[in-house]
Amino acid sequence: MSRTFVVGLDGASWRLLDPWIEDGTLPNLAELRERGTWAESQSCLPPVTFPNWKCYSSGKDPGGFGVFWFESVDLAEERIDVVDSSDFHTAELWDYLGDEGRDVGVVNMPTMYPPREIDGFVVSGGPGAVEGEYRSLDSGYTWPPDLEAELEDRFDYRVHPDPLLSSNDERGAEVDAIVDLFDTRFEAALSLFEERDLDFVHLTLFYLNVLHHFFWDEEPTRRGWQCVDKWLGRIQDLEDTNLVLMSDHGSAATTTEFYVNEWLAENGYQTRERTVEDYLRPLGLTRENALGVAKRLGVVDLLAETIPERLQQLVPQQAGLKRGRKLEALDLDRTKAVASSQGPIYLNPDFDTDAVREELIADLESATDEHGPVFTGVHRGEDVYAGPFVDEGPEVVVDQRPGVHVNDGIGGGEVTTAPDRWAAENTRSGMFLATGPDFESQGEIDRISITDIAPTLLAAAGCDVPTDMHGDVLPILAGDRDWEERDPITIDEAVGRETADAVSDRLQQLGYME
Repeated sequence: MSRTFVVGLDGASWRLLDPWIEDGTLPNLAELRERGTWAESQSCLPPVTFPNWKCYSSGKDPGGFGVFWFESVDLAEERIDVVDSSDFHTAELWDYLGDEGRDVGVVNMPTMYPPREIDGFVVSGGPGAVEGEYRSLDSGYTWPPDLEAELEDRFDYRVHPDPLLSSNDERGAEVDAIVDLFDTRFEAALSLFEERDLDFVHLTLFYLNVLHHFFWDEEPTRRGWQCVDKWLGRIQDLEDTNLVLMSDHGSAATTTEFYVNEWLAENGYQTRERTVEDYLRPLGLTRENALGVAKRLGVVDLLAETIPERLQQLVPQQAGLKRGRKLEALDLDRTKAVASSQGPIYLNPDFDTDAVREELIADLESATDEHGPVFTGVHRGEDVYAGPFVDEGPEVVVDQRPGVHVNDGIGGGEVTTAPDRWAAENTRSGMFLATGPDFESQGEIDRISITDIAPTLLAAAGCDVPTDMHGDVLPILAGDRDWEERDPITIDEAVGRETADAVSDRLQQLGYME
């Protein structure tokens, strides 16, 4: 029986890769595309790490598992919480493979911290796997727990690079650390795949998209992709092995920063309260400036350990208030809508939400900047999500135009600006490629949904497909393949929670919650 090695390339898109394939920069990827089946993939809204890695692994959109962005918004209870793995209510691809006797491993997967037990092993990764501000995670990131000692002893494995990239100007040690991390990820995943004779491995390269965000198509990103291409050449030479490449979403050069909550205030959907940030920000005291000084002086760890979290949170961010602190700046009794970054907008149930939503959709559809409409679509939540958790999701979801970064900062004042921290923003247009004994060589095919990948991989492995997956089995499998539908697996959600502040701090450093 064939084995499968999946490489998850965070933020990868053919938009970025095509020029490098054509000029010979990525020869192994070019060869894989020549002999395999490939397509543009479309991610779920919003096109971001949380929730789209779980859209891939579960075969569902966010309505099927209950997480719609990095944060959970409940205006009825007047709270905003940062999510972790315990908030995703779904079984995943590897649960079904394990249930049918396949040996599986998952390496560096976002959305899986804290890790939960599977019939195989899990190594958590991504921006949610943290233990404190500015510090990498040193323990508690694997299932089974003793795997982390093997990873560290054999591969000097790290969950996050050190020093952490947090600026477009950091092109030296910070980029070196990311590329070294790619080598470590591949070495660990490939070694475990071979030594344990696994049937299936998934490896994610989350920090690839960090390079996209800060540098887009410049040399640091090109260097990262050349490292990836080198390892793809090694994997494609394995016998009886399928190699599948996929991404959670794509990327495009940023042209506009759109501050959606500032727009909501300007258009009468929010009423503001004054906060301490309104007094500190004019003095130039911001988190970004403080972090830059601390890194130059080499005292980041010292400050993170000695300054209480409640004081750290009082230092304003350049883009305004984020996460739960957004609510501090709002008079909720007179506020109709609150937005997260990159798409979701939640309505205050104390108002006539049907009437507010129709008016809001019309107003958002008319929002423009110098390049034209800011959004390619403005949707009702129930029109883009399906499943038992739709009612917990946003009432309105915007689809940002490629190049627009929808920023949720409150208090910065401006609605549209030039790009802030990110040289590239996420788009819905990702990538998919499959090659190996279980897949036909069809060349380019029509665009697929990210939710199609899990059922296709299950069918390729000879496993049945659960009835609650939203995606379809793609017609790309070699030979005559038969599969049946099966009942879904119920996952015990009783896993530990990391503190919201620690997760949010890591997201801020990387620019997700500036």
